[in-house]
Amino acid sequence: MPHLTVCVLEDDLVGRETQLIEGLTDAIVAVYGDWARDIAVVHLIGLPAGRWGVGGKPAQAPAPSVVFGIREEAFSRPDAQEIVARLISGVTDAVVAVFGERVRSGVTVELVGTPASRTAIGGVAAAQLT
Repeated sequence: MPHLTVCVLEDDLVGRETQLIEGLTDAIVAVYGDWARDIAVVHLIGLPAGRWGVGGKPAQAPAPSVVFGIREEAFSRPDAQEIVARLISGVTDAVVAVFGERVRSGVTVELVGTPASRTAIGGVAAAQLT
């Protein structure tokens, strides 16, 4: 199940939550298909000004940062490079659609693969659910 955690300044996020959740979910569906819509999870973390640092100083206007957790097996598929490129592009475009073109060059998307044996849902290892 794809999990996205987005860090963004709180003042930039307020009032845009639904649009961002919908856009990121649509980016996932564009790559995986409509079956992924119901299992896509998006966490939005709004940080107050002064609680985001870059280079040892509070950042003035940081672009949103996205950590995208996916199953590690996605990276060993024959089409892995294409999938990774499409996920990064789609997630970046979704963020830019909400916050504007000014953030594009700074948007960070980190794909983090987790083995099924190290993921659990409802107290059961995901490897046991498949």
